[in-house]
Amino acid sequence: MTLTLGIVGLPNVGKSTLFNALTRNDVLAANYPFATIEPNEGMVELPDPRMKRLAEIYGSERILPATVTFVDIAGIVKGASEGEGMGNAFLANIREADAICEVVRAFSDENVIHVDGRVDPASDIAVIETELILADLQTIEKALPRLQKEGRKDKEKAEEAVVAEAAQKILEDGRTLSAAAKGGEIDLAPIHDLHLMSAKPFLYVFNSDEGVLTDDAKKQELRDLVAPAEAVFLDAATEAELLELDDDEAAELLASVGQDEPGLATLAKAGFGTLGLQTYLTAGPKETRAWTIPQGATAPQAAGVIHTDFERGFIKAEIVGFDDLDEYGSVAEARNHGKVRQEGKDYVMKDGDVVEFRFNV
Repeated sequence: MTLTLGIVGLPNVGKSTLFNALTRNDVLAANYPFATIEPNEGMVELPDPRMKRLAEIYGSERILPATVTFVDIAGIVKGASEGEGMGNAFLANIREADAICEVVRAFSDENVIHVDGRVDPASDIAVIETELILADLQTIEKALPRLQKEGRKDKEKAEEAVVAEAAQKILEDGRTLSAAAKGGEIDLAPIHDLHLMSAKPFLYVFNSDEGVLTDDAKKQELRDLVAPAEAVFLDAATEAELLELDDDEAAELLASVGQDEPGLATLAKAGFGTLGLQTYLTAGPKETRAWTIPQGATAPQAAGVIHTDFERGFIKAEIVGFDDLDEYGSVAEARNHGKVRQEGKDYVMKDGDVVEFRFNV
């Protein structure tokens, strides 16, 4: 599965600096608006300490972690929905992403200009939300007459029209569809094909200085600002610096800003969750590997990620939980203690299941 998080934000909030650190790529990070013209894509490994332990148990030659794909999209400005800045092209790039990772400036630096002349996270978030909402309203206004006309003969289109009208009212209230959906106010599935941007899951990254990173009250204030979406706090410049340090130096630098793991690790995990993903694990002498599946996937669907033949000819899955395997040190010993299960077609996979599939084609 390749699902993407589109990194968005106002100009000069640190998007490209963050992307450089995420991917170790040398993407242009310039101190002026619209330095990013084409979207840049990078895959980031999902941190998972379980894999090292599995590789030890199975004597694996290599470890293949799951990945999270980020796309760096150029800065949005007020009026983007009307074509201001690079508006239309950038909104199209956001539309193609599966979730939105919004970078918000929460650092003070007189040497880095702010597009609106001041650092104000609430205002910055409102600007971007407004542009996405306005663009979505345009999409619905264009689609509604067609849906209503087709709905006179087609029940499915009639349902889409009703949901589109409900979505229009939410947007006209100045609210994102993702927040309304999380609150159970609307089911967006019938209008999925409209690719509404404010309907996508949101993840907020506050690019912060030490004053914010060490202030729990300030961080809580910012979390409350974006709830129910998840918030991650990091210093993009520090994250880039961490990549050049050895483990002890990196740990010391992290401790100085009140963190126990790199912000990039936190971001990768949060991004994975925002996309609605989880992993299951396979292991053997050749490799230990994490496979990416949607939360709620069944055992045959999970098998199909390895190969479509596995899903088509699925017989059963032999599963042991990672914690049990870790405790007993081998599948044989876990089996002796009744911890290895045989699961069928209706089994819903759990994160961290260690699996061997049985199939016949």
